[in-house]
Amino acid sequence: MQTPVEILKKNWGFDAFRPLQEDIIQSVLDGKDTLALLPTGGGKSICFQVPALAKEGICIVVSPLIALMKDQVDNLKKRNIAAIAIYSGMRYTDIDRALDNCIYGNIKFLYLSPERLVTDLARARIAQMNVNLFAVDEAHCISQWGYDFRPPYLEIATIRELHPKVPILALTATATHQVIEDIQEKLNFPTSNLFQVSFERKNLAYVVLPEKNKYTKLLEIVRNVKGTGIIYTRSRRNTKEVASFLQRNNIRADYYHAGLNPEIRTHKQEAWMKNQIRVMVSTNAFGMGIDKPDVRSVIHLDLPDSLEAYFQEAGRAGRDEKKAYCVLLYDELDGARLRNNFEGAFPSMKIIRQVYRALGSYFQLAVGAGIGRSFDFDIGEFLQRYNLKAIPTYNSLKILSQAGWLVMSEAVFSPATIKIKVNREVLYDYQLKQPKMDKVIKWILRLYPQSINNYTHFQESKIANKVGASRGDLTKAFQKLVQDQIIDYQPQKDKPQLIYLKERVDADNLAIDMALYNFRKKRYRESIEQAIQYAETPRCRSKQLLSYFGEKKAPLCGLCDVCLGRTKGEFDEQEYERYKQKIKRLVKREKLTTAELVTSFGHKRTELIEQVLAYLMEEGFVDIQEDIVIWQA
Repeated sequence: MQTPVEILKKNWGFDAFRPLQEDIIQSVLDGKDTLALLPTGGGKSICFQVPALAKEGICIVVSPLIALMKDQVDNLKKRNIAAIAIYSGMRYTDIDRALDNCIYGNIKFLYLSPERLVTDLARARIAQMNVNLFAVDEAHCISQWGYDFRPPYLEIATIRELHPKVPILALTATATHQVIEDIQEKLNFPTSNLFQVSFERKNLAYVVLPEKNKYTKLLEIVRNVKGTGIIYTRSRRNTKEVASFLQRNNIRADYYHAGLNPEIRTHKQEAWMKNQIRVMVSTNAFGMGIDKPDVRSVIHLDLPDSLEAYFQEAGRAGRDEKKAYCVLLYDELDGARLRNNFEGAFPSMKIIRQVYRALGSYFQLAVGAGIGRSFDFDIGEFLQRYNLKAIPTYNSLKILSQAGWLVMSEAVFSPATIKIKVNREVLYDYQLKQPKMDKVIKWILRLYPQSINNYTHFQESKIANKVGASRGDLTKAFQKLVQDQIIDYQPQKDKPQLIYLKERVDADNLAIDMALYNFRKKRYRESIEQAIQYAETPRCRSKQLLSYFGEKKAPLCGLCDVCLGRTKGEFDEQEYERYKQKIKRLVKREKLTTAELVTSFGHKRTELIEQVLAYLMEEGFVDIQEDIVIWQA
């Protein structure tokens, strides 16, 4: 058996692991359930790919993102490592064949969405596989305390029944203390086993700039900070508008969002990766899983609704460990907008039922049917057909997903496939009897001779051009060939998918867990307030972020707008340290209530000491028990 370092060198060309990677890998090889908390760009995939290659059998990787699965599968194939992905929108026959290859072939990595993992078909086949590791990517999705909770993740632990001795490796880049505890509990870890690298990124300058005219400041930053950049905005419409503004000012920019055709998105992403496009303006759909180390700036035009989301998006800068800038352009109206959007994020049961009922009609799905079925879903057409408003509809779908009724995935691109089911003699006879089909069949055979008794990817447009027919007429011809049992045909897919996780019920009988609904509502409110507090509190930005993730004693970064004096802090660090030491002496000498402690500094310093005390509590130096201030560092 090759050592982990030998596997790393052979397949990735690196001579040594990054911090903690080798420890995580050894923990997995020792058969221990393991939680790896590594920052964005910290090399999480290596932590399960190397141990899986070190052992016989297959590694099953659970991931919620189709684009990320496809990207990792492509990267493994480039290294001659056999890997496949199963996701929403694939045909049953394709899924069936892929699972068989995992049992009888030489596949080393099977990527699955959590919804596909727990289907009867997948469970039956996984039971027959020689599994050496379960890897759960984006593991924060399992926790209701996390910013991106996804109920199907709660079912992952049930797969352990099939291979009780196989370890689980859970991986995430963003997790608070509550989320860390929740992940291990929900995945049934026998004991806590956490490997965590500090969230500190010493090369990143976190900057918050209060700006009324964001476009002017944006242009100034892009001109002054050379190199590749990402600009995030919450609106799809704004991505195009901002990109056009930059183009008019001679910046090589483009825009990206989930509503674009997958082929167009791929083209734009590749152009940016190759530095043909310098700046990409995007919604949060862009950046996940993209391994581009030389991003010099990540600029947010809008405040995200959670610090986890902001930290993950900003963390796409400077993966090469060279200096990079994470800039938030903030207007006090941004905080007001987040608060105003809060109620809209949790529509009434009446609206949720209306949307659910409309879905059943849209897919022509009978009550009692649909469980496990996947549908192409054009949300724009859906809104227009049923005269629904976009924001409450989108949030109703999100609540239905969190309640476990359905799930929406990002757009899937699957090329068209064709298979000629009959032999040449039967096919020739059919051509004589159906002369209108003769030309279509001839061009299929000329361009794709391997399609006889084999599923073959093909370009519908190429055959349409040769035949001289429109795409619509060609589709009708294919449908007739299918009806006459001459071919098996699957058209190209490029739309988001909606999957029913439970059978459809009458909308009046739709049940939502109101305790979970209210819990998520409360958590969302807290997330918004924490994000606003970060933007509006003039304190070392890095310290604020690290404190949020539990690193209470992080040093000043020396790079942010506050540390460099561009934003005036509430008090300077020397003053803070002086008051900190005095508070320490006072509370260690005698028991003091908060009021007694504050008044001991004099009336004029009341507000200042309250702020210092709040920081000391946040950083874990003090605690208040029954109103008594306790020094605990």
